[in-house]
Amino acid sequence: MSRERVYALLNEHPGEFLSGEAVSAQLGVSRAAVWKAIEALRREGHVIEARTGLGYRLTAPADLLTEEAVRRCFRPGTVCGDLRCLETVDSTNSYLKREALLGAPDRTVAAASAQTAGRGRVGRTFQSPAGRGVYLSVLLRPRVPAEALLSATGMAAVAVSRAVERTAGVRPLIKWTNDLVLNGRKLCGILTEIALEGETGRAESLVIGAGVNVSHTPEDFGPEVSRMATSLVQEGFPVSRAALAAAMAEELFVLADALGGDVTAWVEAYRRQCVNLGKPVRLLWTEGQTEAVAEDIDEQFGLTVRLPDGSRQTVRTGEVSVRGLYGYV
Repeated sequence: MSRERVYALLNEHPGEFLSGEAVSAQLGVSRAAVWKAIEALRREGHVIEARTGLGYRLTAPADLLTEEAVRRCFRPGTVCGDLRCLETVDSTNSYLKREALLGAPDRTVAAASAQTAGRGRVGRTFQSPAGRGVYLSVLLRPRVPAEALLSATGMAAVAVSRAVERTAGVRPLIKWTNDLVLNGRKLCGILTEIALEGETGRAESLVIGAGVNVSHTPEDFGPEVSRMATSLVQEGFPVSRAALAAAMAEELFVLADALGGDVTAWVEAYRRQCVNLGKPVRLLWTEGQTEAVAEDIDEQFGLTVRLPDGSRQTVRTGEVSVRGLYGYV
């Protein structure tokens, strides 16, 4: 497609003007085809400057979350089962769960520019305004015992934080179990969902989804959520959504290769980034609340806490609030 080829050529020469004649000659297309490709790229949101006698230069690429844009950002050798970039979807996790039942292959990736029914843990909603974030899920078909998947959520937090660091240059911290935080506010939520075979109890599929706030403003969150949420742009770390989506998929593929093996390095990385450790926390049980101090992360990403009576307990489910985060004072 000449549009993609013209974009690639302009992108290879940042800040430089390329004449229409030179582009035409290098790509083996007509000058008219070059002009049409330039106009198509402008309609997509790319800012392309044209000067008589000099030609064209790309001054501001559009922040597109399309299959073409994401594939351009994959590292050489990345194997992606199927990449589906959607304008709008109810939820990328829900979408892949449906596709899994229809036989979608291992490592199918769904990325959306907007979600109408984004989901978090324990039935919470996840705000997903159009064009502001990366809402991405990966479908895995792990050939490991179901109990080996219990570490997937903790590993996913490490994987997505690595993707953010690779592309935005900042490493988020992790709030147990599945939030990424930046400067004390939520940057990303992660949701893992396992489907088991009814008869054997083996894992049929694993869907890992993550929503990263990229260019949200306080107005996008609303007055209540804006006090506890942030975005990369708000914190001074702009990033290409396509580059971030590609990095997220790649790091989740690394996670897939590690499932069922030695995850010690993943636990150690999680422990280093966990904001809970050494802090007073509030355990939110169905029957009430308990104050405790978070002390460690165990080999399955459980949170070990010291209770007021001095006893220790490892928490694997439920909600844990960290004093000083999300309004907990």
